[in-house]
Formats: sequence, C-alpha cells, structure tokens
Amino acid sequence: MPSADASERSGVAVLDRAFALLGAFGQDDDSLTLAELSRRTGLYKSTVLRLLTALEHGGFVRKLPDGQYAIGPAPLRLATLYQRSFQVGPVVEPLLKQLSADTGETASFYVRHGDARIALYRWEPARSVRAAVAVGEQYALHQGASGKVLCAFSQDRREHLDAIRARAWAASYGEREPDTASVAAPVFSVEGRVHGAIAVSGPRVRLAPPAAMFAACRAVLAAAREASRLLGGDVTRLEAAMATLSAADFTPGG
Repeated sequence: MPSADASERSGVAVLDRAFALLGAFGQDDDSLTLAELSRRTGLYKSTVLRLLTALEHGGFVRKLPDGQYAIGPAPLRLATLYQRSFQVGPVVEPLLKQLSADTGETASFYVRHGDARIALYRWEPARSVRAAVAVGEQYALHQGASGKVLCAFSQDRREHLDAIRARAWAASYGEREPDTASVAAPVFSVEGRVHGAIAVSGPRVRLAPPAAMFAACRAVLAAAREASRLLGGDVTRLEAAMATLSAADFTPGG
C-alpha cells in the first residue's frame, strides 16, 4: 500500500499537470488539439486525454465538435470572484473609462501577484492602433511603469526605486514591448497600503513625446488620486506629485 506521503505527492503531480494543461492555452488560442497540448506540455497524449476528461467534467475545459479543446466556463467564474475580492471594480472601472477617453489610450489597473503583475481591469480606446492589455494576463513585475510602481510601493527597497517612491509615478519606454510606452501611479487604500497601480499605455510613437507623456501622467495621477480618495486612502502624496509635475520631467535629461 502506498504511503500517505506518496499519495500526496502523486496528487500534487496530477494537479501540476492539470495546471500545466490550462496554462498551455495562450492569449490568442481559441482552441488546441490534443496533439498540440501534448507538445506544449511535454506530456503523453494518453495522460493529456485523462486530464482533459477530468477538467472537462469540472467545467475547466470543453471539447468542441471538431475534437479540439477550449477553455470552459469555470475559470470565468473564478476570475470574477478574484476580481470581486479586491473590491475596487465599482471605483476603478468608471475612472479607467474616463482616463482612456481623456488620453485616447489604453487605461488599466494592475495588482501585484507574487513576482508578476496582473491587469485586473482595462479600458481600451476606439482606435485601430492601441496598446493591447489582456485582463487576467500575468506580466513581468520589473518591466513597465505599473510594475515599477508596484515594486516601489511594496517591501522592495532597491535604491533605484527611491525616485519613484519620492515622485509617486513611473514612466516606461519600450521595456515590455519595444513599440509601447506607459505611465503609472499608485492607488492607496486605508492604512497606507497600495491597492494597485493605474496606468496609461499606448504606441510609443504617440505617447512617448514629452508633451504627450506629461499630459498622460497628469491624467493618471488625477485618476489615482480619485481612486485613492474613494477607497479611503491618503491622497497627500498624489496631490503633491500633481503640484510638482513638470513637462521638463519628460524631456531628455529632465
């Protein structure tokens, strides 16, 4: 008879493989074949098939008429619960909508998840060329304006983040995507905690010019201040940032 530890390890291995299957679906994958799932995970087709049957029973995947597999409805329910647990949706979403309208660019709200950042809410402009931000997607924490903000206002005390803490905003030029620029500011909640970061991102050719980045930063700080106020956070730092912000901050050497 297998020991309890062996059974537990076996169960964990099954879960790891099931999560690997779900993680094999990329942002642009509407469906995948059994063979492709096997290739992406490195698992035998027979193993993949057994796991897919269990995941299909739980609503995490669904089998399509052509025999391919797609994500099922269960992750959507969990994603909704995840969003609701932050209790910021009713506050943040209208602000993102207005921020996107004011800047003509994509407005997003990010939260930190371990060593990654997740776009929890997003509003995109009605422009054919815009920065693509996927809700629920994990992005590198140490790249991009929102990542810098989330690092600076966490327990990360690396020296290069001091300037971001002092001015309460961060800008990024082509760090995550070469053709994209962004600017972000923290959203404070009660007890001085940072709930997340509000960001505006757009094509670098459009957003990176100093005048455009200055205007976007002012709009981001105003949105972050309003979100912080509505969440019961201290807005002093954000108001100070707005008062001291200058177009010279975005000129070369500024």
